[in-house]
Amino acid sequence: MLSVPPRRSDRSVDHRALDLLGRTPYGRLSLSMHALPFVTGARHIVSGRQVMLRLHGGFGYARACDGNVVAYGADNLSGRSEGEERVWTVQFVGTARLFLPEAAELERFGPTPRAADDIPFEAEYLLIEPQFSTLHHLDGVPVRQVAHSA
Repeated sequence: MLSVPPRRSDRSVDHRALDLLGRTPYGRLSLSMHALPFVTGARHIVSGRQVMLRLHGGFGYARACDGNVVAYGADNLSGRSEGEERVWTVQFVGTARLFLPEAAELERFGPTPRAADDIPFEAEYLLIEPQFSTLHHLDGVPVRQVAHSA
């Protein structure tokens, strides 16, 4: 039988996870649509204990998340320098709510993409307060060199 390690409920782990999340601009939002799991990329910012996401409204993902439990994760797998062999991954679960960011938050998100799948990008925003989070580190992971195929 498979056993799951107990979750460390240490607030310092949650704080460290949010700190690391703030170091990378994009992550992956996991939700359920039509009773099937679904993952999409999103821009995020961290504000205190809350995570704010920007998604393209034309897909309907933000509206599908509103009021529902979602998972969000990010990592530093692709943003490392040569010789940096420590990888981290952060995941958290919480209830997502649609919201309208204030001017200062919009500025922190940065420029909005021009298009999503060749249609004009329409920003929608979600606010999530993580209920529990996990943080994992891997050591000795070399930076991947991009190889081109013929």
